[in-house]
Amino acid sequence: MENTILYVISALGISIVINIFLKKIGVSQIIGYIMTGTIIVYAFDLKEASNSHTLGMVGEFGIVFLMFTIGLEISLAKMGVMKKEIFVNGFLQATSTALLFFAISHLGFSLSLQASIIISTAFALSSTAVVLSYLKSSKEIYKPYGQISTGILIFQDLAVIPLLILIGFMTTEAGESIFTIITDTLISVVIVLLLLFIVGKKIMTWLLHFSASSEVEELFMGSVLFIVVAASLFAHYMGFTYSLGAFIAGMIIAETKYHHKVESDIAPFKDLLLGTFFVVVGMKIDILYFIDNVGLIVGIFLAVFILKSIVTYAMLRFTSRHRRSLKAALALSQVGEFSFVIFALASMGGLMDEELAQLLVLVVIFSMIVTPFFIAKIGPIVELFSGKIDEVEDMSALSSRKNHVVVCGYGVVGKYVTHYLDDLGASYVIIDNSHKHVKEALNDGHEAYLGDASKESTLDAIHIDTASSVVVTLDNAQKKKLVCEAISKHTGNANLVVKVVSLEEKEMLKDLNITVLVDGKIEVARVLVERMLSCQLKYK
Repeated sequence: MENTILYVISALGISIVINIFLKKIGVSQIIGYIMTGTIIVYAFDLKEASNSHTLGMVGEFGIVFLMFTIGLEISLAKMGVMKKEIFVNGFLQATSTALLFFAISHLGFSLSLQASIIISTAFALSSTAVVLSYLKSSKEIYKPYGQISTGILIFQDLAVIPLLILIGFMTTEAGESIFTIITDTLISVVIVLLLLFIVGKKIMTWLLHFSASSEVEELFMGSVLFIVVAASLFAHYMGFTYSLGAFIAGMIIAETKYHHKVESDIAPFKDLLLGTFFVVVGMKIDILYFIDNVGLIVGIFLAVFILKSIVTYAMLRFTSRHRRSLKAALALSQVGEFSFVIFALASMGGLMDEELAQLLVLVVIFSMIVTPFFIAKIGPIVELFSGKIDEVEDMSALSSRKNHVVVCGYGVVGKYVTHYLDDLGASYVIIDNSHKHVKEALNDGHEAYLGDASKESTLDAIHIDTASSVVVTLDNAQKKKLVCEAISKHTGNANLVVKVVSLEEKEMLKDLNITVLVDGKIEVARVLVERMLSCQLKYK
C-alpha cells in the first residue's frame, strides 16, 4: 500500500514538472504524461506491473470520460444533423482504409487471414483522445474540417463495437455459428438501447434534477459520476465496451437542461483520467526493444501515415472541398488508442504472434507521441500545398460592399441584432467562427460567412474598413477581447459596438478603442423602469 502511494505521488510530481516545462515550449501535455509513465516504470522497476489488468482498467476510464463528453456534444438531434459526416464520410474512410491495409498485410506480406483482419481494422482507427482533445482546445472542432473529423471519429468509435465482437468470434472455442453470435449481439444491442434511452433517461433526469435542487455541488457531481460509471458498467456487462455506455449516457444528458453544467463539472475528472491513460501508455514502452527496432517502427508509421492520408483525402473529396478534405485527412492520419485494445485481445486470443503485436503496439505509441506535435501544424502544411494563407469562406461578394454593418457572432443576441437590423432595412453581413451558427444564419436567409474575426485575413475579406459599424455579440470574454483588439488595430476609426455582461469584461476592454460598450445588466434595468413607467401612465 505504501509503495502504491509512493508511485502515485511520484507520477503526479513528475508529470507536473514535465508538463510545466512542456507548456512553456508549446508542447502537448499528452507527451508529458507518456514520458511520466516511461520514467516511473524504469525508476521503480515496474515492468511487470505495467501489464496489470487493473492498471489498464484505470487508464481505460480516461477514454470513458472522454467519450462521455463527446456524447454531451452529440445529441440525437445533432447526430441527425451530422449524419453525412458520421455515416457517409465515416463509413467511406473506415472501410476504404481497412481494405487497403488488409490487401497489403494479406497479399503483400502473406500474413494470416486473421492477423490481416486485426491489423487492417486497427490501422483504420484514428486517435479520438489526441485529435478531439486538440480540436476542442483549439476551437477548431467548430470549423468545417473539425466537424468532418469529429463525425469520422464518432463513426470509428461506434465501429469498435463490431470489431471487438469480430475478435471474440475469431477467438471463441465454443463452436458457435455466426448466426448465433449475430443474433445474440443484436438482442444485446436492443436491450442496451431500450434500457438506457427509455428507463435510463428517466432515472438520469430524475437524479440530476433531485441533486441539482439540493443545491449541494458534491451531490450533483456524485450523481454525474454515478451515471457515467453505471452506464459504462452496464454496457460492459452486456458485452460491449465501457466507452459505449458512457457515450450513450452523454447523448441522453445532452437532451436535458443540465447539459452545460455537467460538461463544465466533469472536465477536471476527464482530463485527470485521460492523463492517467497516457501514463499507462508510457508504462508499456520497452525502450530497449524500441531502440533495436526504431527504423522498422518509424518506417511502418510513415507508411501508415502516408497511405491513410491519401485514402482518407480521396474518399472525402467526393463530399468536401480540397482544403477541408486535406486538413481532415492529415488530422486522422495516426493510429488510435483503441488499437491497443484490439492488438492486446488478438495477442491473448492467439490470433497474432506476440512479438508482432508488441511491435505494432510500439507503432501506435510512436504515432500518439508524434501526433500532438504534428496536428498543430496542419494549417501551415495545408497552406504549403494549397498556396493559401487561411481558410475563409468565399467572400468575393463583399468586394464592392460599403457602409454595411458587420455582426460578429450569431448566437442568441446576434439573432436579435439581425432582427432589429431587418426592421431598420439596414445592410449587414454576419461573420462567425462556428460552422453551426453560420449554417443557422444561412437557413434563416441571412448573408453569413465562416471566419475568425480576430484574424487579419478575415477582416480584409469582409472589408471591415468600409463598414459603417461593427457589432460584437460574442459571449466568450477572451475571444471578444481578441476580436476587438484585431479590429482596433486593423482600422482605428471603426464604429465598434460591443456587448458586455460584467464589470470584469468592462475592465478587460477599457483600454481598447471601442465606440460603445453596451452593458446587458444596465440595459435590462433601464427597460424595466421604462416598462414600469408605461404601466403607470396606462392606468392613470
